[in-house]
Amino acid sequence: MLGEAIVLENMPSGSAAPARAKPEARSRVTNGKSTFLDTVDGRSVLARRYRDILGQLVSDVGGDPSEAQSILCRRVATLAVWAEQAESAMASGTALNITEFTTAVNTLHRLLCSLGLERRARDIMPTLQSYLGTMERG
Repeated sequence: MLGEAIVLENMPSGSAAPARAKPEARSRVTNGKSTFLDTVDGRSVLARRYRDILGQLVSDVGGDPSEAQSILCRRVATLAVWAEQAESAMASGTALNITEFTTAVNTLHRLLCSLGLERRARDIMPTLQSYLGTMERG
């Protein structure tokens, strides 16, 4: 699959955009009924970890990602799981291919930046309601 060209139909430049596909004509991934294409067993440790990371990323982008954000979230989850596997192998004595690992981590960083995921300070100031509630009890 790697290295194979994907051929898309050519649309004349003056034609209208294609109509939206009916839900039953879209893929299971697009419909949200499946995390993976094909017949991947979603019960494996790696599949569960992938879903955990993907769920957190979707939550981090507000819970309703655009299609572009969904695509990036899936790629980030894939790279994160791959990096965790490489780290696990290294910890058990297998040599780490530092070039592959560094490339993956740098790509992961760029994808996360594209999603706009940066650490934000948590607001620790009490709301007026909670402050007044403590004053009434106090």
